[in-house]
Amino acid sequence: MTADVATHCPYCSLQCGITLTPRPDGSIELVGRADFPVNRGGLCIKGATATELLDHPERLTTPLVRDSRDAPFRPASWADAFDRIAAAITRTQAGHGRDAVGAFGGGGLTNEKAYQLGKFVRVALRSRHIDYNGRFCMSSAVAAATRAFGMDRGLPFPLDDIPRADVLVLVGSNPADTMPPAMRFLGEGRARGARHVVIDPRRTATAELAHTHLQPLPDTDLSLANGLLHIAIREDLVDEEYVATRTNGFDAVRRAVRAYWPDRVERVTGIAVPDLYDLVRALAAAPTAMILTARGVEQHADGTDTAQAWINLALALGLPGRGPGNGWGTITGQGNGQGGREHGQKADQLPGYRSLRNPADRAHVAAVWGVDPDELPGPGVSAYELLDTLGRDVRALLVSASNPVVSAPNARHVEERLRALDFLAVTDIFLSETAQLADVVLPTTQWAEESGTMTNPEGRVLLRRRAVDPPPGVRSDLEIWRGIADRLGRGSLFPTEPEAVFAELRRASAGGVADYAGVTYGRLAAGEELHWPCPAEDHPGTPRMFLDRFATPDGRANFVAVRPRLAAEQPEDAHPYLLTTGRARSQYQSGTQTRRSPTLAAAAPRPYVELHPELARRHGVGDGDPVRLSTPRGSTVLDARLDPGIRPDTVFVPFHWSGVNVLTSDVLDPTSRMPEFKTCPVAVEKVAHPTPPTTSGNEETAMHSTPRFLQGIFPFEGRGVDKPVPVHDSLSYTVPMGITTQPLYFRGGNSTDELVTVVLLRDGAPMRYFPIGACAAVHVQLAVVEDLDDGTVLELHLAAREGLSGTLVADLGLVEV
Repeated sequence: MTADVATHCPYCSLQCGITLTPRPDGSIELVGRADFPVNRGGLCIKGATATELLDHPERLTTPLVRDSRDAPFRPASWADAFDRIAAAITRTQAGHGRDAVGAFGGGGLTNEKAYQLGKFVRVALRSRHIDYNGRFCMSSAVAAATRAFGMDRGLPFPLDDIPRADVLVLVGSNPADTMPPAMRFLGEGRARGARHVVIDPRRTATAELAHTHLQPLPDTDLSLANGLLHIAIREDLVDEEYVATRTNGFDAVRRAVRAYWPDRVERVTGIAVPDLYDLVRALAAAPTAMILTARGVEQHADGTDTAQAWINLALALGLPGRGPGNGWGTITGQGNGQGGREHGQKADQLPGYRSLRNPADRAHVAAVWGVDPDELPGPGVSAYELLDTLGRDVRALLVSASNPVVSAPNARHVEERLRALDFLAVTDIFLSETAQLADVVLPTTQWAEESGTMTNPEGRVLLRRRAVDPPPGVRSDLEIWRGIADRLGRGSLFPTEPEAVFAELRRASAGGVADYAGVTYGRLAAGEELHWPCPAEDHPGTPRMFLDRFATPDGRANFVAVRPRLAAEQPEDAHPYLLTTGRARSQYQSGTQTRRSPTLAAAAPRPYVELHPELARRHGVGDGDPVRLSTPRGSTVLDARLDPGIRPDTVFVPFHWSGVNVLTSDVLDPTSRMPEFKTCPVAVEKVAHPTPPTTSGNEETAMHSTPRFLQGIFPFEGRGVDKPVPVHDSLSYTVPMGITTQPLYFRGGNSTDELVTVVLLRDGAPMRYFPIGACAAVHVQLAVVEDLDDGTVLELHLAAREGLSGTLVADLGLVEV
């Protein structure tokens, strides 16, 4: 690397703009790009530390093979690895049919790779069996939006519309932890006087900043939305003109919600009747209003209907398509969660959201691919159903950019099915838990080593540029699939240059719902902001959708009457509480990447469970004690974290570590085939003799250290720019006797429109200064220049203009060694 490269973060769906700069010592500096409209220079701790993976000692750099599952891996040539995979495919299909070979993809693949993987399975393997881990993320919202609006784009408006909402309701969404740079959009809204309401069983960091936090019982969001719509009808708050001119099916919904009178909804959800009325009236009275849902709504066995219930409420109030600051949307999580689901990884889908069941769609795509439409297989089965067939219907599997041993529900069963395969090949950058079960493992390029496009939640297509060369011996997924296709006699159909693949994707998507025909590498490189659909090279793209009509045949949105179904598992004496899962701020997805980052591993080195102090007291559990969680599928032991912000009948576990998803249910939504991740009955038991939990995918990298944090959200009033004063007693720390402590990072946020400075004091003397700009955030990695000996006192103070008042977000990460 010899010059600066403007590119994008490898983690969440925001795809924050970053600049990589070579340093004289050969290392790479990473900073946020102030010119990119999504993050405007801001980054979270994950993005800021992304370069830690580029030269990681555990990086895979050569193919690995073994002659039996009991044998150790050994290095192999690419020719040997490709030959083994092709022989296994040929042997399996000869004995069991074409559909006996399948593939499992990932929502982190670039658009080019997602497209090429779908094509590879249908053209080179000629199998119907492909799906991907995005089925575990967005599928319920996709299904609900498609039947309501005729199409799915997570946000049918740009992120810049969020601050324009006078009332914003976030349901089951915690962007303060899952995508911190997005909080600037919420902060801008609050600064102009917007009211924010967060609906979540946990008092999350996002809920802390909201004006109102409603805390329903898990899995009652559908009843809550129906109850709110009941009140809107009762109070004559429905936008009857909008309903009459722009929608279908409201009469059936009106009848369906009659049964959700406020007192009943209060008993079901735990939300008080006055709060229900207050929320509906606020939404209806606001000049602009927006409802955003996320995984808390969608990862249920009735997730499609639950998302639909919130869409019904938004339609009744006339919000979708009403212009800037209004609407319904869902917040995508995975890095390419939007683009990854548009171009052919899903079991029933062809590029551009075309359907495998539609003869015209099949003919269009087959012509682009240069094959006969009759060659294309029919639809396959969804992600969990595919994993459940392994060793039976599917005997050989290729896995790319996914780690289902950690991320799939009922994970112990999934691991058993993977072990039952005749043959498993995995491409990855590290030896993940899934790769450890494989017969062949292929090392692939990662984000900074390849070019490609990504699509963020607002439908913005982005160009991720190659910045560094991959390690010698590493190939891209495009090259890997070409190498296998060559041996299957179809290699000529698979280009390996990303721009050539994207040009083909453009043709395949042309005329489809997700039309990329007008998006080119040249336009993206020139800085054009292009949101799909973009049907021609002179088209400006479509940042806002549905302003004139919806994507249905008659141009009207569809109401759908929905009612909650009784969950397959209910709390009972053996499992009296409810388990819900989600994300931790410093970890991502299955943790294959983040658990190997030294900074991120130190920030969250071990899996944990959040318990309300009252529930913990009931079981004799103290903070940090080992706790066994048990569900009908299995059990795991985790460290306890006591948090008064969670409901006393609910426990929360982040899912980034192996062993967590052994607990979760594999019951599927009948429409989206989304598993029931977000709630299941659980038992809580204190463990007398703890078993140390796994800290990473490789036990040799386990952290023998303890993280400590000075963090929180605090009001402040300035005493003068030269007079730093304590903010809160919790922002003080004394190094314990016999321990050495090292500072790792500081993150801070400032709600005011003036510069403030956080001062880190050591034994009363200033040690570091952290300026935080107006309505901005800062993240600083702290180089360890000296250890802090026992007895050292650290404090965070704040200096601000006298009389200036606002809110400070502070997060100082330390590690005791």
